[in-house]
Amino acid sequence: MNRGRRTLTALCAIAMLAAACGNSPSGDGVSPTPDPAAPTTAAPTAAAPDAPGEEPAPEPTETVEATPDAPDEAPEPDTTGDDAPEAAESTTTVAVEVVVEEPVDPYPERHTFVALDGVPGVTDDEIRVSVVGIKQNNPLGTCILDCYVTGIRSYFDYVNDSGGVYGRNLVIDEILDDELFRNQEHALKIIADNSSLAAFQATLLPSGWGDLNDAGIPTFVWNIHGADAVNRDNIFGNHVIGCPTCTIRSFVWIASQAGATRVGLLGYGITETSKVCAKAFADSIDLYGPALGMEVAYFNDNMAYGLPNGIGPEVTQMIDAGVDFIATCMDLNAMLTLAQELERQGARDQIRLLHPNSYNNEFVAAAGDLFDGDYALLVFAAFEYEVDSPLRHAYDQWVPADGGPVAEQTLVGWINADLFVTGLLEAGPEFDRQSVIDSLNQITYSAGGLINPVDWSRQHTAVEPFVYDYAYELHCTSSVRIEGGEFVGFQPAPWMCWPGDTEEWSEPTPTDFAA
Repeated sequence: MNRGRRTLTALCAIAMLAAACGNSPSGDGVSPTPDPAAPTTAAPTAAAPDAPGEEPAPEPTETVEATPDAPDEAPEPDTTGDDAPEAAESTTTVAVEVVVEEPVDPYPERHTFVALDGVPGVTDDEIRVSVVGIKQNNPLGTCILDCYVTGIRSYFDYVNDSGGVYGRNLVIDEILDDELFRNQEHALKIIADNSSLAAFQATLLPSGWGDLNDAGIPTFVWNIHGADAVNRDNIFGNHVIGCPTCTIRSFVWIASQAGATRVGLLGYGITETSKVCAKAFADSIDLYGPALGMEVAYFNDNMAYGLPNGIGPEVTQMIDAGVDFIATCMDLNAMLTLAQELERQGARDQIRLLHPNSYNNEFVAAAGDLFDGDYALLVFAAFEYEVDSPLRHAYDQWVPADGGPVAEQTLVGWINADLFVTGLLEAGPEFDRQSVIDSLNQITYSAGGLINPVDWSRQHTAVEPFVYDYAYELHCTSSVRIEGGEFVGFQPAPWMCWPGDTEEWSEPTPTDFAA
């Protein structure tokens, strides 16, 4: 990254034996220039986020060049004593040139206003977006639409506080509840109204994503349904689907951390995504398990959605099969039903669970010690790990200030909003929908280290087994354990990663994408 330079010239009286400027920090020289992207710890102030795929600007460095001036005259020797005079310390004044590299905004035109005509959702004062998500009829009972909106709005406040983008404020123009089954209806409304530059989506049945993609609207989504996002270049998720049928080393590694030997696997029969997920888990145990003393002892991918008839017979069968670890491709309410049935049959203390969708503080706290010893698998850097990212620091400040919980859905909204603004900044002040899309499809984006970096130039495409051209460069997981009704970190780093160009087993490498 190019950086500006400024030169400071200082005069310091340096004793030849001490050789130090008394008012300079030891070992640091001139204090570094503050990172303009980092939020303060006082009242919220903000700047534009870091460049996509880049780490925060390094602290300024300095070069010191010292040229001695003519030395001062030495003092007269003391001749009053009996001994021969000792040589006195001499003091030299030098000119010190300190060169400090200052960080340069990677988007110097971010406050440049250019009048735009005919760009949907853009006025001289505002850039407007629409948000669709599920609130009513939400079968999970968790905060989705409201929390997602809070994440987006908090990020917009963060950016608007420093002047917005290209002299315009970011605004949520319309919020629509798709009530589970009205997603396509609302997508068609957004297309017909043509009053938003971009669309945001957090839903369980994304039936309108294809319409938004085909209409050329940049769409930012909670990507729990990757099959509806792949092969659509205008859909951008908080992560990408990867390869749903490939083996999953992270799953096997977590099972090994739990001491698993005989594994039970469960999936819903009504959804192909859940069935494929359960099959991938089974294939992973079959491939990697023997070397780790692990095997599949029970498999059922035909569970009724929501477990309306309970799960008693299946739990009995798993206990009889000697299962000591259960992984599912089901929602958090099903995990609660499963754990309660294990407890009822007296096996809860002997069998650990892997939760794919239970990373919810309120849900886990309400369960008391029911989930203690279980694990949760995530697709973003868990809050329980320290991530030294300006984007994470800003989230920790602005989302609570906006009244939102520090939780998955607010973070997803925040990441989606940051990716949208990154697209605006990459496109330049004469932007439109297509230039935002085109700009994003040329970058690698890590949300300041909060997600496994996505190369959007190639990762819209579906990944098939042993075809690595469209896969993540690294296969990574950020997982947590549940203890005392709350989540705790147990990994040595926010991410544990394996090479993405092979499915061979290896021990994971601790990784921090924000470092």
